[in-house]
Amino acid sequence: MQYFVQAFSVRRTQPDKYDLLMDIATEEFSHLEIVGATITMLLNGVNGELKDAAGASGLDGLLNGQASKEEYIHQAMMNPHFLILSGGGPVVTDSAGIPWTGTYVNANGDLSVDLRSNIGAESRAKIVYEYLLQFTDDPYVKETLRFLMTREIAHFQMFTAALETVQPNFPPGVLQGDPRYTHTYFNMSDGPTVRGPWNEGQGPWKDGENWVYIDKPIEQVVETRGQIDQPIQGSSQTLEDAADIQRELARIKSSHIKRETPEGESQWSSYPQQTPMSPVQIDH
Repeated sequence: MQYFVQAFSVRRTQPDKYDLLMDIATEEFSHLEIVGATITMLLNGVNGELKDAAGASGLDGLLNGQASKEEYIHQAMMNPHFLILSGGGPVVTDSAGIPWTGTYVNANGDLSVDLRSNIGAESRAKIVYEYLLQFTDDPYVKETLRFLMTREIAHFQMFTAALETVQPNFPPGVLQGDPRYTHTYFNMSDGPTVRGPWNEGQGPWKDGENWVYIDKPIEQVVETRGQIDQPIQGSSQTLEDAADIQRELARIKSSHIKRETPEGESQWSSYPQQTPMSPVQIDH
């Protein structure tokens, strides 16, 4: 659902990414089919037993003494969704029984943001399958889980490659960061000083730009009057440069969207057509 929803924001402006998101979304729906089919095969016959109301096995248990009654209550409390709501079929919840909702969908309308969300989503899905593999000895279930896990790796790579084609893609959006603060690292620890590529050297910027390590943040905050007098350090960009970049990015992105937005009537498909066409063909 996340990839499906994200796709609409780039349907006209970036039809290649629209195609990517829709393709992977469609494949993910097939993964739901695989998971659902696996669950029902593992629970083969359970639904029929639950439907056997004539046997009234639960009620029979309640009539056969305190021990049977307590066991029945125990089973119901262990998994009420399974015994009461699902009838033995798969349910759209997480492992704790929390129902799936639309709040799980991250779609921010900026492709560089959405692709990063997707990379994170695929990473989490991969590790969940890795954990699940430790909970079964069934060779066929293992094969299924390995296939699904591998496709998450493939999707991770696809989204990573797609993000590289979006330039510039950092920082996300249009607005630039204040160069007085973008290159500053604050040492908030009392222990030994730890340095790495996240707080020393060139970092992710062009040549001539570096991290600025603030070893004593409290003193620095006092000296700069709460960062008001903080000079630009580590960056060659000025406040005026950042403003110029923002205006240019806003102009480019706005004109691109306006250019791809049709005037007059809009249709989600066009006719006549001799053969069914893909969304990319329809739009272009």
